[in-house]
Amino acid sequence: MAAISREEVAHLARLSRLAVTEAELDTFAGQLDVILQAVARVGEVTAGDIPPTSHSVPLTNVLRDDVAEPCLPREEVLAGAPDAAEDRFRVPRILDEEA
Repeated sequence: MAAISREEVAHLARLSRLAVTEAELDTFAGQLDVILQAVARVGEVTAGDIPPTSHSVPLTNVLRDDVAEPCLPREEVLAGAPDAAEDRFRVPRILDEEA
């Protein structure tokens, strides 16, 4: 006996707002039955001793520790800027006052 009937396929088609012909109902019922049987077989696998995973390969963090290090003095950094004002880089305005 099929796991899904023509009437169920027609009902799903109506819910999905899909127009299907009578011939398609028979075709889809058979195809959906095969899919449901495959899913049922997967559910039969005993995997109680296999821990759940989020990835198929182990992941390791490749980031280094965040260590504070001395940086350049502000005056030296701003000395290389094309334009500086009030201890900041000065750049052209790209937004209007209204934005």
